[in-house]
Amino acid sequence: MLRIAQFQKVSPAQFNADWLNTFHAAPALETYDRLHLPQRATRGSAGYDFYAPMDCTLAPGETIQIPTGMRVRMEDGWVLMLFPRSGLGFRYRLQMDNTVGIIDSDYYHADNEGHIFVKITNDSRTGRTVSIAAGEAFAQGVFLPFGLTEDDAAEKERHGGLGSTN
Repeated sequence: MLRIAQFQKVSPAQFNADWLNTFHAAPALETYDRLHLPQRATRGSAGYDFYAPMDCTLAPGETIQIPTGMRVRMEDGWVLMLFPRSGLGFRYRLQMDNTVGIIDSDYYHADNEGHIFVKITNDSRTGRTVSIAAGEAFAQGVFLPFGLTEDDAAEKERHGGLGSTN
């Protein structure tokens, strides 16, 4: 297996600013300290589990945007794709609002330190509420290589996150 990336926490200042911007309240003091770097559960796992930084409960139709406190440095030519944990999707129809999260290698250098957010919705059609405890795996990231067209001429540099390239 190729080793092409490394997960890191964003700085405490970045985490606190993004948490405040998301929830309009400061995080509990221990929230940052409890953050766990994504990791695989087994030797054969493709996905790196992302862990919830706080307890959250989503009734059917409810959405939450979660600042994970994570960033990832990866080699050029690779992308990190984010998905909901398989079991949560299967049992609750928990879905990512952008279907699949795409984390590009240059996002690491964005103005927000490459802070990875996950926005999920409980799309249950059976009326089931989903509860995710702080520290529980709720999303998974898979690294994949990608190619370029022969006539590719991209030269811009990234500065932001969503919508920063147009």
